[in-house]
Amino acid sequence: MDFLPYLTLAIGAFVGVLMGLTGAGGGILSVPLLVFLLHLPMSEAGPIALTAITVSAFAGAVIGFKAKALRYKAAMLMAIFGLVLSPAGLWLAQKVPNTPLLILFSLVLMYVSIRMLLQVARNLSGKPLPQIKSPPCQLDSSIGKLIWTVPCARALMFSGATAGFLSGLLGVGGGFILVPALNKFTDLPMKSIVATSLGVLAIVSAGGAFISLASGTLNTAIAIPFACGSLLGLLLGKVLERKISGPRIQQIFAVFTLIIAVSLMIKAINH
Repeated sequence: MDFLPYLTLAIGAFVGVLMGLTGAGGGILSVPLLVFLLHLPMSEAGPIALTAITVSAFAGAVIGFKAKALRYKAAMLMAIFGLVLSPAGLWLAQKVPNTPLLILFSLVLMYVSIRMLLQVARNLSGKPLPQIKSPPCQLDSSIGKLIWTVPCARALMFSGATAGFLSGLLGVGGGFILVPALNKFTDLPMKSIVATSLGVLAIVSAGGAFISLASGTLNTAIAIPFACGSLLGLLLGKVLERKISGPRIQQIFAVFTLIIAVSLMIKAINH
């Protein structure tokens, strides 16, 4: 009996639960788990992860849209530039050897995990974030929409392009770029930041997954059960979020991510 589809479904569900509990950044663990547990090369794991992120992020974006938290104009602008750069990342991922990609991914994971640990420590200590200056994208509270300016559009375009390139190159959704960027460049509440980020992720990841499918680099036998498991896990994570969410969950996730990053680096060096 072939247990691969069930193992793939279980891994996807685990990633989905993490996404539901921790927000947009949970999908970053898709690639390392596929590399470790299914022994896939980075170039194959990336498109599979993008497929799962597409399905899960779309579900989250729909929930955000219904709650009127999704800033769809900002999401579309960022997604357009993300879609432009995503094919370049996908192309480069097929050209670069597996070991350098593993090292780069482990460094990205280390950055994300350490940044999250510092943020959680600050939240638990009750220290407010220092306010240096007003962000370029201001929310008009009277109509609930962003006030568009050239600096605002430029900041969002650059953020979307960066997330798109890394999405194609490493198979990550880019939530670890988009959420901090929206937090820095806008004064949107966190609910809107996460919903808008998920909207961008859904579009950019879908573009990358479609290109991979069209070029024959997407393993659908693994991608389909992994995406289904991710969606089920996301919905379960959203239910669990009401009961066990909080800074401690972020802290556990960050430590787990750091362990994965170090393990990935060791695997790359010894490969």
